[in-house]
Amino acid sequence: MSDGPADDVSDRTGDDPYLGERRHLLGVAYRMLGTLHDAEDAVQDAFARWYRLTPGERAAIAVPGAWLTKVTGRIALDMLGSARARRERYVGEWLPEPVPATALTSASHSGDPLDAVAHDDSVSMALLVVLESLTPAERVAFVLHDVFAVPFDEIAEIVGRTPQACRTLASSARRSIRDRRERESGSAAHRRVIEEFWAASRSGRLDALIAVLDPDVVTRSDGGGKVSAALNPVRGADRVARFLLGILAKQSELVATLEPVGDRTGFVFRRDGVVTSVVTANVRGDVVTDVWIVLNPDKLDAWNRQRE
Repeated sequence: MSDGPADDVSDRTGDDPYLGERRHLLGVAYRMLGTLHDAEDAVQDAFARWYRLTPGERAAIAVPGAWLTKVTGRIALDMLGSARARRERYVGEWLPEPVPATALTSASHSGDPLDAVAHDDSVSMALLVVLESLTPAERVAFVLHDVFAVPFDEIAEIVGRTPQACRTLASSARRSIRDRRERESGSAAHRRVIEEFWAASRSGRLDALIAVLDPDVVTRSDGGGKVSAALNPVRGADRVARFLLGILAKQSELVATLEPVGDRTGFVFRRDGVVTSVVTANVRGDVVTDVWIVLNPDKLDAWNRQRE
């Protein structure tokens, strides 16, 4: 993942203007890696490499932000390769980490990585899930070029391919994303269907819930082996409806609220004020096509950190 142990640069750089790049770099790394923890590690490593340069070497770099972006991209590419092996050993389904909307819209950097996660655009669970289906090189090329407008000649240095090959990688990724996300509802329509989905879920009526589910709906749960969760996807409207109603019946003490998750609306479940799960869904037309349930406490830290 890195050339050596990452120094804790945050304690010794003071008002260094290059720390302003942290917001951008975390946005890049989060989209590439899918979790805040991995993104923070990648950015920390990038800054460690920057401060290992001599003053003369740093002075010779015309655009430090571009240099840091390329280094973060290389680190993320390496991490993606090892992450695939780790996820093969992961207990149950692996899902990207859902991020509170406040992490995406904060105007100032307070030192908390939550305040630095996003670029100007939003992040949806649907996009992050699709990004997981790409090869590491495709993901890096797509994120850097299509999201952050990094030129292909610079991406070529990161992935070790020609600029033309990088164009092909980004094009392939773009096509895969378009094919998988076509007809996806916009945020307003998404919220309307999610509200109907929640009302049907709370009613306890099987027929009402099935009515707002696509016949081929799929539910995936991520407990990471740390909490109880379905190890395999649940498929089909009837089975998904029964599964969700069963969960709600068993967890009646939880308090659920509709809240922004990334750039969409999701459900946040709390027990005694502590977030225990975040549920997001994909919507096409007037029905829910995918339900993602994140229960792994490691992926809910961002939500509970807001309480401190």
